[in-house]
Amino acid sequence: MFDPFLETLHQDIKARGGQTQTISPEFELQRSERNASTIRSWLWDVPGFRRWRVTRLDAGESLQVLNSVAYPSHDLDHPILGIDLLWFGARQKLVAVLDFQPLIQDEGYLKRHFSGLKALHERFPELNGEETMRSFDPHQYFSPWLLFCRGGAEQAHESLPQAFDEFMKCFWELHDTAKSVPSQLPPDEVDRLQIAYDVYSAERDPAHGLFTSHFGKAWSDKFLHTFLFPAAL
Repeated sequence: MFDPFLETLHQDIKARGGQTQTISPEFELQRSERNASTIRSWLWDVPGFRRWRVTRLDAGESLQVLNSVAYPSHDLDHPILGIDLLWFGARQKLVAVLDFQPLIQDEGYLKRHFSGLKALHERFPELNGEETMRSFDPHQYFSPWLLFCRGGAEQAHESLPQAFDEFMKCFWELHDTAKSVPSQLPPDEVDRLQIAYDVYSAERDPAHGLFTSHFGKAWSDKFLHTFLFPAAL
């Protein structure tokens, strides 16, 4: 389901000079002892970013997941890239979250960094559902213009592919613009806010329950705190 999105993401990263980093073999590839599911992860060293991780879970018809988070370098105060795509094949259910996750909810910050995402929000009304995400406060580390959908096959096969490509294009434009102007948050403040993001996310990550059901609590706890949100420790 999400392999074309994964390919697009990795091609974009490579085109920007990204190089894969070595990670623990247990996180690079893990197979479930309970069923036929597998989970693969990548950690990328990308110019202009402190950390960029990607995870792909393949559990056949029952579940498909693509997740990625990209943290800008501390000398850039632009938002964190957040991608969460889940497909429950048996129920034909899509959950999609694409966002530029703001470090602060300041009006000036949002005005500086979110004109592109705001335009996408208006272009894809089927992906700007008003339903509140259940695990998170939408007013903390989520933008007012996130692309969010609880839909079905129509959204998964028609709306999402186009929106994903435009979303990535918009993010690279945001990143390039941010590099060309001085950041208004100092590097130590960006560092503090990115750590706070990890702490907040580790406490609420709904994917942890999914990973636990497939790979067990011990592995999933370690994956959460060592690979997904290591700054939360």
